[in-house]
Order: sequence, then C-alpha cells, then structure tokens
Amino acid sequence: MKVLKLSIALLALCSNTLFCDEKLDDYISKNKKEQFDYDFKKNEAESSKLRDSWIAPLNLNYSHTKSNPYGDEQTSENAAIKMDQPIFQSGGIYYGIKFAEASKIYSNYSIDVVKRKLIKDAISLLMQIKQMDLKISKQKLQIENSEINLAQKKEGYLNGQLDSGFLDSAIVERNVLIQALYDIETNKERVISKFHAISDMNHENTSVPTLKLITQEKFLEQNIILGMSESEIIKNGYAKDLTVTKYLPRVNATAGYSWDKSNTSYQFGPNEKEYYSFGFKANLPLDINSFKDVESSKIDYLKSKLVVEDRKRELIALFEQVMQNIDNFEKKKQLSVENRDIYEKLLADTQDLFRAGYKTEYDVELLQNSLEIQKGDVEIYEIDKQLELLTLYEMYKDEI
Repeated sequence: MKVLKLSIALLALCSNTLFCDEKLDDYISKNKKEQFDYDFKKNEAESSKLRDSWIAPLNLNYSHTKSNPYGDEQTSENAAIKMDQPIFQSGGIYYGIKFAEASKIYSNYSIDVVKRKLIKDAISLLMQIKQMDLKISKQKLQIENSEINLAQKKEGYLNGQLDSGFLDSAIVERNVLIQALYDIETNKERVISKFHAISDMNHENTSVPTLKLITQEKFLEQNIILGMSESEIIKNGYAKDLTVTKYLPRVNATAGYSWDKSNTSYQFGPNEKEYYSFGFKANLPLDINSFKDVESSKIDYLKSKLVVEDRKRELIALFEQVMQNIDNFEKKKQLSVENRDIYEKLLADTQDLFRAGYKTEYDVELLQNSLEIQKGDVEIYEIDKQLELLTLYEMYKDEI
C-alpha cells in the first residue's frame, strides 16, 4: 500500500512520540496498577529462582531415637551435612542462567502487553464517552430541526397547502430521531459503567490524552508485540542449548560430614564417632529420547524466528490500515468543515433576509442548528481518528 499523503503531512507536523505528557498509567485504577506491580515482582522472583536453580541445596539431617528392646534402654543421635554441587555441565550452567534472564524479559513483555491493553481500553472508553456527548448534542439539534420541520408542515396542512402525508412523515421523522437519542444515551451509560470498572477517574472532568502519529519505522522499532516475539527467539535459543547440555557430561563436587552417638545401659559410656567425605562424580546420561528432545527444542527455536516475520508483516498491514482509516476520517472531517463554511455564509444571508422580512425565524433556526451540527461532526471525526491511533498505542511504547 502506498504511503498516504495525509500521513506524510501530519508526520511533518508531529513529533516522533505518540503521546502527550500525561501519565497514561493513571487512566487505570490504583488496584489494577498494584496487581501489575505484583506481576512484575513475581516475575523477578521467579527469574531469580530459575537463574540460581543450578546451585544445589545443602542437605542437613538430624535424628534422635530412644528405644528399650528386651528392657534395655538405648538412645542414638545422628547428624549429617551433605553437598552434591554441579561444577561442570558442558555449558549447562551458563545457558541455564542466560535462559532465566531471557525468560524474565519475555515474561515482562507479556505482562506489559496485558497492561497496555487495559490502559488502551480505559482511554478508548473515555474517548467514546466524550464522543457520545457530542453525538447527543448533535442529535438534540437534529430533533429541534425536525420539530421546526413539523411545525412548518403543520402550518402548511392547516392552510391547505400540504396533504396529511407530509405531516405524517414529519411526525415519524421526529419520533425516529428521539428514539435514536434514547439509544445513544443508553449506550453512553453502558460505556460509563465499563470505564469505572477499570478506572478511578471521574469521566466528567477527566481530559482525553492527545495522541500523535508516528512513522512505521518507529512503530516497529518500539513495538511491544514484536519485542515480545523477538525475545521469545532468544529464550528458545537458550532453551535449545540448555536441552543439548542435558545429554552431555557433567561433573559434581560432593562432600559430607556425619556425627553419630549411641548409648546403651550395658555400655561403659557413650559410643560417639564422626567422619567426613569429599570427592567428585561424573555423569553421562544415555537416553534414547535425547535426539528427539533436542530436535523438539530446535523446532521451537526455528518456529519462533518465523513467527517474528509473520508478526512484522501483520503489524505493517495494521499500521497501513490505521493510516487509511485516519485518512478517510480526515476526508469526512474536511467535508464537514466545508459544509460548516457553507452554512455560515447561508446563515449570515438568511439573517439579513429575515431582518428584511423575506425569511422566517424558522429558516434562521434551521440553518443555525445545521451549522452547529457540522461543527459537532468535525469534533466527532477528530475523536474517530484518535480511536484509530489507540490501536497503535496498544502495541507501542517509547521505552521498551
């Protein structure tokens, strides 16, 4: 798809950042933000646990028993410390640490994707509320015009200039417009309810952020969906290497210390001893499924590389579609601007004719309402453009 002229013009005027200075996190509730904070903290803890999983635990054991077989009381105590620590895994330790770090980055992206989606939903709902306010005002103006039209048709009918069919059509038109107003008001309340389910803000005095256009290059460079897919390649690459090392030689250092003490009624004093041990052990697993396991992890890695290319293609198509939609809304907006200019001229001329006695007050009111309707349409289409940009915002971040 060719680059749109509108996009080029607007990009020349706008900075390369998509958003204004508002802190967009504030559009979701405090409770929601805290939940995401906990998600990031948990991911940090899980990553640290995975990174250090190669460090074997020290096993501490202690036991104390007392018995009296054949009437002779016996006691025994035992304590031991044992260590079985991997010190060489043919690269497994290194790849395990790198896999943990890559998994953390991938999981952070996953959390951020969900968070950005929720913020986008909150802003979208707020924009829809503001847009519905404009549509309600527009609808009321259209109802006023229908009432003026009804009054004119009624006068014409009573004066014998029109038959009842024209009057009936005017009544139906007015009723349809009023019913449409009720539908808009009902839908607005529904959207308000959804907004307050995810935001602490008061929709009546909360300003809508101003979103700006970005280049396709910036959109792809700082895209969290693409970033998550690319981080999955790195993660799967280390997972592949880690799988290979599972079937290579490994060496563990072993050490231990034990203490035993026993006492019986027929012994002269307790029997106590202690000893230690240390050494090394090597292991080479021979598993019939090793090649299948390695091949499976390799396939995951290769597939993730293909997924990135598909994601990039989808994002480019989405970006171009959004730009096309914005271009169409801009055309509609410009048409409303042209209509607004026409109505302004007609209104001025009609007011002059009304003062001269050639036009009625109805004519002035109709044109005044029509002018305000066109002004409202300009603002409605501008919000439509902003809603399109929110589609990009959901996947775009200044700092990834």
